[in-house]
Amino acid sequence: MSETHLPLPPIARKQHTETHLHGAVLADDYAWLRNKEDAEVTAYLEAENAYAEAVMAPLAGLRDGLYNEMLSHIKQTDVSVPYRDGAYWYYTRTEEGLQYGVFCRKPDGVEAPGADAAEEVLLDGNRLAQGHAFFSIGDTDITDDARWLAYTTDTKGFRQYTLRIKDLATGETLAGEVERAGSVCWAADHRTLFYTVEDEQQKRQFQLWRHVLGAPFAQDELVYQDDDERFNVAIGRTRDGKFLVLQSASHTTTECHVLPADQPDGEFSVIVPRADEHEYTVDHRNDCWFIRTNDRGRNFRLVTAPLATPGREHWTELIAHRDAVMLEEVDLFAGFFIACEREDGLPRLRLWSFVDETAKAAPAAEIAFPEPAYSAHPHINRIFATTTFRYAYQSLVTPSSVYEYDIGAGASTLLKQLEIPGGFDRTQYASERVHATAPDGVAVPISIVYRKDKREAGRNPLYVYGYGSYGYSLPLGFNSNRLSLLDRGVVMAYAHIRGGGDLGKPWHDAGKMLLKRNTFTDFIAAVEHLIAQGYGDPKRVAIEGGSAGGLLMGAAANMRPDLLRAVVAHVPFVDVMNTMLDASLPLTVPEYEEWGDPNREEYFCAMLSYSPYDNLRAAAYPAMLVKTSLHDSQVMYWEPAKYVAKLRTLKTDANPLLLVTNMQAGHGGASGRYDYLKEIALDYAFLLRELGIVC
Repeated sequence: MSETHLPLPPIARKQHTETHLHGAVLADDYAWLRNKEDAEVTAYLEAENAYAEAVMAPLAGLRDGLYNEMLSHIKQTDVSVPYRDGAYWYYTRTEEGLQYGVFCRKPDGVEAPGADAAEEVLLDGNRLAQGHAFFSIGDTDITDDARWLAYTTDTKGFRQYTLRIKDLATGETLAGEVERAGSVCWAADHRTLFYTVEDEQQKRQFQLWRHVLGAPFAQDELVYQDDDERFNVAIGRTRDGKFLVLQSASHTTTECHVLPADQPDGEFSVIVPRADEHEYTVDHRNDCWFIRTNDRGRNFRLVTAPLATPGREHWTELIAHRDAVMLEEVDLFAGFFIACEREDGLPRLRLWSFVDETAKAAPAAEIAFPEPAYSAHPHINRIFATTTFRYAYQSLVTPSSVYEYDIGAGASTLLKQLEIPGGFDRTQYASERVHATAPDGVAVPISIVYRKDKREAGRNPLYVYGYGSYGYSLPLGFNSNRLSLLDRGVVMAYAHIRGGGDLGKPWHDAGKMLLKRNTFTDFIAAVEHLIAQGYGDPKRVAIEGGSAGGLLMGAAANMRPDLLRAVVAHVPFVDVMNTMLDASLPLTVPEYEEWGDPNREEYFCAMLSYSPYDNLRAAAYPAMLVKTSLHDSQVMYWEPAKYVAKLRTLKTDANPLLLVTNMQAGHGGASGRYDYLKEIALDYAFLLRELGIVC
């Protein structure tokens, strides 16, 4: 679409600055956009928003139609699957017209969940959100006697949470609160609360505090502080409830400290002292530690150790390390455990049964999944001594489902599948899994979904999503919003590129630090393969990614703009050099273990070779929709703002370049479910127009 008849786009003024390092000069004309309090910055962001609205104005009807269409596929009044914890069943319900969920419980033995006299409302997100444009609940925990609720909330979007305590017997929230709180966990005495707090600069959880009910928070005791800027601390309990676990972790190293939950005044003791590159997690059963560790291989193994002597010299191997199988998690119960693994890029849930009261166990079964591409993981399981295990399952064509697996019978029962109103028929859709070949010969998995009767070889508009960082495995879940694209003939693909965790830790290692370019070349190879195999029209290719996936979008647009028709980049990490050279910003120092430290020349050169902001050039770029939020705490708003400002002065095409800033949200965008749908409607309208589908 030409911008000829539209208002001229905003042009940010230039104020030249330079950074000299390793013999290179980093020129930056838009560093002034970092001043969030500057009225000129606000005016520029608002001008960009107004320009984007002007460009999208002809599609107002389509946006409204998409919103209503997506809304028609949502059961607005619904109830989650209740789970038992102690003497209560807990669940969340939503009501038509209300933005947020209502968190509730009922006593065990009472009939199905829902609003009635037996229901106790714990937290009503709609009431708590009143007067706030943004609202999010962070961590929650309830005492073992089910009376006291600790919870955290964020009303700005900066992921800075406030801790409060509610008396569930009276419904009253106690006086006092704690700012910048993170994880929360009650001890077994029903009165001692442990919580973490972030520092003011790096936004990392670095302290653990102990609070006693009835005392003012000002009298709380500092229990632990981690001064290593790479590490974040978190507090939780073992599944059997017997121990508190304090975990301090960086991107590559872990250290766990434990304390008996019935001795909250005691001292934490370390399981294994930290050692660089050693990651582990810990759980407990029958005076025995179960430790998932990567000490003998990147994909982890499972060992056990005696309660009193958890050191490595006392470890007994239960599951060995395997080069082709990633042990992602272990869900431990009294009579069995579930090994949550990932093999060939797909999750596996494997059951191990304990032989007796010791730690001896044997593989018993594997929960089978029928589709070529899917997502499966443990659901909420709060009962330690149980004979059933709940898990969640969904795929690109199967809605979110909760199953209960009977350990004795070896059979699963469907408890609830998300209802998709509006005429959804899953048999109309198909999913596939194919592999592209990267430039170095590595096979890159791609998951694909399309509507069968709309498929025309080589003619469909093609949408490709990617992420590829932090060892994050791309989930293959169902999304009813996606139907608005599939039903219009778009073939949608998800590239499981290196840098992610789809094929285990080595897959992550092969796409980070000095090998980061593999992430981008994998993605480009995936797009090329899909086109070559007839999944899409080479002239109608759109890509999307967010955060570190936004870095991927910027890199792909720089490297192969000719391959793409449209790009949607959410909160994109595009100003890599300036961000990673500023240790005062949140996340920068911890992220040296993902990207490298640019103060070291080899990492500086590697990052400079792909940093989207620094590699913009005079060229024809695809149509681009770049989205950010003013209160983003992870990718600061100025990164995408600077990127768009610079690109406006360089691009040689007439394709739309839009910057949309949510002035009242954070990294995840709008918090209310209806507001969020409106944001998606904008994205889809942009994509459909650029892909030549306006209907």
